[in-house]
Amino acid sequence: MHKVISDTETRMQKCIEVFKVEMSKIRTGRAHPSLLDQVRVDYYGNETPLSQVSNITVGDARTLMITPWEKRMTPVIEKAILAAGLGLNPATSGDVIRIPLPPLTEERRRDLTKVVRNEAETARVSIRNLRRDANAAIKELLKNKEIAEDEEHRLMDMVQKQTDKHTAEIDNLLAVKEKDLMAM
Repeated sequence: MHKVISDTETRMQKCIEVFKVEMSKIRTGRAHPSLLDQVRVDYYGNETPLSQVSNITVGDARTLMITPWEKRMTPVIEKAILAAGLGLNPATSGDVIRIPLPPLTEERRRDLTKVVRNEAETARVSIRNLRRDANAAIKELLKNKEIAEDEEHRLMDMVQKQTDKHTAEIDNLLAVKEKDLMAM
């Protein structure tokens, strides 16, 4: 019966991790190497992550710098960044590709806030679905007479506390990201 609780906890924590990854994909106007995580480069016929064919660093608050490990990869990397649909325009100077990040407009910030809220709601729904599954498993244990009714209530309370804890964590992450997005 405690397996139900620990399994639910693990799955809810995975929901939080997925939510954090989704939040990291939404840029806030500051340069961060993870903005280019989804960029894939054609490297000797294989689709390879950009981070495996170059060094990605932050030049300043609004500039990413990419240094390819092979000089011939520079135009290929530029093309891959443009094709990724991130709205970024790379500029090459010698061996280094610089990517200036345009400042976010107020309208774009509001749009990104809506996207963030939608991601948060999706994460909350996932958490509630896990609660429903755990409660169903607990009821099944009761039906099979593996646990008593008072144990059922205690386990359901534990699942509800887990749900509340993880939902609050999502809300906190959402508040931090919204504040970050709306900061000028």
